[in-house]
Amino acid sequence: MHSGDLVLTDHEITVPLDHADPTGPTITVYAQEVAAPDGLDRPYLLFLEGGPGMEAPRVIRRQGEPGWLDRALADFRVLLLDQRGTGRSTPIGVPAGTPQQQADHLALHRADAIVRDAEALRAALGSPPWTVLGQSFGGFTTLAYLSLAPEGLRRALFSGGLPPIDLGDDGVDPVYRATYATQRRRNERYYARFPADRDRVRALVAQLEAEDVRLPAGDRLTGGRLRQLGGDLGMQYGAQQLHDLLARPVDSPGFRHGVERSSPFPRFPLYAVIHEACYADGVATRWSADRTMPEDWPAEFFTGEHIFPWMFTDLAALAPLREAADLLAARPWPRLYDPAVLARNEVPAAAIVYAEDAYVERRFSEQTAAATRGLRIWLTNEYEHDGMHYDGGRILDRLLALADDRV
Repeated sequence: MHSGDLVLTDHEITVPLDHADPTGPTITVYAQEVAAPDGLDRPYLLFLEGGPGMEAPRVIRRQGEPGWLDRALADFRVLLLDQRGTGRSTPIGVPAGTPQQQADHLALHRADAIVRDAEALRAALGSPPWTVLGQSFGGFTTLAYLSLAPEGLRRALFSGGLPPIDLGDDGVDPVYRATYATQRRRNERYYARFPADRDRVRALVAQLEAEDVRLPAGDRLTGGRLRQLGGDLGMQYGAQQLHDLLARPVDSPGFRHGVERSSPFPRFPLYAVIHEACYADGVATRWSADRTMPEDWPAEFFTGEHIFPWMFTDLAALAPLREAADLLAARPWPRLYDPAVLARNEVPAAAIVYAEDAYVERRFSEQTAAATRGLRIWLTNEYEHDGMHYDGGRILDRLLALADDRV
């Protein structure tokens, strides 16, 4: 299909729900191919979206969203993969069965399964090894790709998504301790910029604990859910957007709809259910973000990208998954990354590491880069976690140059 100055092609393949059981149930996986009219024979670049549990962006015109696309189309055809359970791939919904059956189904939607889906798509397209660009969780999946199927990769590019490996006996707890420390600094920076909001938020939290304030879909707005608005403080304009929302009266449609829309979890339940499992490299998470939350966390301080058990009671969209989420939190997850394979990596690889990233801790990213042979990093504080959205062309161009050893 032609869309102005683009050629758009739909791809849909059938893959096993469980790649370890190829004769079992199947699902479909969808990807949109985007090409310039004169670039229909260019090699593929596979884009892996952040999340987990979020669909790929949709493209309407060349110079639009995502911002890196125009640069990519100069050298590639781009594949925008709806990772399993998202977008036009077989939707996740609320799996049928007992809580254990739900948990077993949801557990099949981690990065390792996405890598196998990508390799099935590559085979279906008859593509030689391709370039993969992973944003945030997409970068976590790209590192799993380097571990599980490096033969499928021409290059591996990471944008704010180098996960920690080999965290040791503490499991994922060091990750969440680090993110709370970063989020504390983000809160302090926010209130330095908007000092009057400190008393505003304190009063709001007290009001929400005392009164039954309902959001448009019927969920009660609690202090905990209000504090989750801090999930965007690590984005380019997150602080300003939060301030603008808090300035509205609590009983106004603008405030209540704004708070409701700010939560990604009703639309992307996988994001809530398997988020902690993204870090679980051979361990159980045991509700790590909840357990490691500092006891002295001020009432007016916003939380970040943290998942809590109470969400599966307070959010009606997540309530049907409450028992399954508990089971997943207790599950000892298999390894996602192979340090030995990464140590002898031969795939050209490059990553932008955001020095003050609120979601992916810089220290762990640098350790992972050092443990991955040939992975070059660009460490910068020019951007927030969503740098690809605002200056994606420049970032992609430099990642390609780093991977190809041109800088």
